[in-house]
Amino acid sequence: MLANLFGISTETISQKLFMIFGVVILCSIFIGVATDFYFLAALPVVVLIGFVAVVDFKKLFYLAIFTIPFSIEMTLPGGIGTDFPPELLIIGLMLVYLLYFIKNLRNIDSAFYKHPITILVIMHLIWTFVTTIHSYDYLVSIKFLLAKFWYVFVFYFMAGQLIRSSKDFKNLFWIFFFPIFATVFYVMIRHSATGFSFKEINYCVGPFYRNHVMYGCIVALFLPFIWYVKKWYPKWSLKWWFLIGALFIGLVAVQLSYTRAAYVGIAIAIMAVYIIRFRLMKAAVGLAIVLALGVVIHLVTNSNYMNYAPEYKNTVTHNRFDNLLSATAKGEDISTMERVYRWVAGYQMSQKEPLTGFGPGNFYGFYKGYTVTSFETYVSDNPEQSGIHNYYLMLIVEQGFLGAFIFLLLCFYMLIRGETVFHNTTNTKKKYMVMTAILTVIIIDCLLLINDMIETDKIGSFFFICMAIVANVDVENSDLKKRK
Repeated sequence: MLANLFGISTETISQKLFMIFGVVILCSIFIGVATDFYFLAALPVVVLIGFVAVVDFKKLFYLAIFTIPFSIEMTLPGGIGTDFPPELLIIGLMLVYLLYFIKNLRNIDSAFYKHPITILVIMHLIWTFVTTIHSYDYLVSIKFLLAKFWYVFVFYFMAGQLIRSSKDFKNLFWIFFFPIFATVFYVMIRHSATGFSFKEINYCVGPFYRNHVMYGCIVALFLPFIWYVKKWYPKWSLKWWFLIGALFIGLVAVQLSYTRAAYVGIAIAIMAVYIIRFRLMKAAVGLAIVLALGVVIHLVTNSNYMNYAPEYKNTVTHNRFDNLLSATAKGEDISTMERVYRWVAGYQMSQKEPLTGFGPGNFYGFYKGYTVTSFETYVSDNPEQSGIHNYYLMLIVEQGFLGAFIFLLLCFYMLIRGETVFHNTTNTKKKYMVMTAILTVIIIDCLLLINDMIETDKIGSFFFICMAIVANVDVENSDLKKRK
């Protein structure tokens, strides 16, 4: 796609790069062996990726999608964390896309960039930038801002350019399907050796997943894709049975992940299918807002949240899942009550900086000064440096109430407009695409109530891709209506 960026033909640039690639392979191997720096042998891979980016960055985009399930969290020199290897590809893709956008500015269809979803995504980015300027810790916030930019540029704007047709959607599905199920089988084989023990699940999901929650959530959000893509194939055909089997394995994987948030997300997604079909999304969103406001008002009035402080000695880690569920109901599960401990701190922080917050990424650096000891648990020292475990509250703390409002507006508009797009779409496969995208976003929205995963490649990528799919189909429907 960028072959003519500098006025050079595709054939000429391909021949020259092929010759350069051959020379680089020979030189890198020779130098690596001669100097004992064997990592230089990987240099041809870097050159090959650069070649693909110049010739057709769509393949590089799909390569990034393929590597997401295999990503491993690494800490680079200087304390910078990264998801290797997809995040390195994502950074390169952002730069390539910016060059492509500048080169083809006059030829790019502006309808996608004028869509309300796109405008809300841009507003989300702009406010993240504004709150970075007012940050309590500029270094942390700038790192957060940069990561946010390349995730949104690649998984929303580039995805909006590349995933338009049902064929593109099908390619996205199959390219992600095989690596995600490779990791599922890997985890299940390791887990089976422990008798599918709840105690050992976090060990079994490594190194590809941070914990069992991340594993269960990514499998859960991919289930709508499997359910609707199977409808594209004739019933009882080989591929149909293959996807039915994959759906069953996926459900078993979620069950054995022991992830409560994933269970709830799937249940709400199933209900959402009927809400969308009967055009009840506005009522459902309104009810959700009323319930959320009711709970918040109740908790903050006269400091009622203090009535839910846990019993320190009884709030412990549980090694059996049935005991965990029972403890959760009684308010004695340590992971749940540790979340409450941080939520209370987040509430206190929101009173200090209600407009611009403490700055993106700054919850961990400042929350301990705002904690309430009545909610303290055995793990409140937080050695893993994890966050607040509620993305919406995290936005209030780090980007103020306006930042949270913009994000909620984006989510609610996506759901309400998505329902309209679903009913306006006449192409059956496109309807399945829209329904899949809405259900995936709903699952992610549910996960964000007790987690903060949008900034991770495994969850955030699909959140923005699904937004782009709905915006694209909506634009296409508008074009068809104008033509008629």
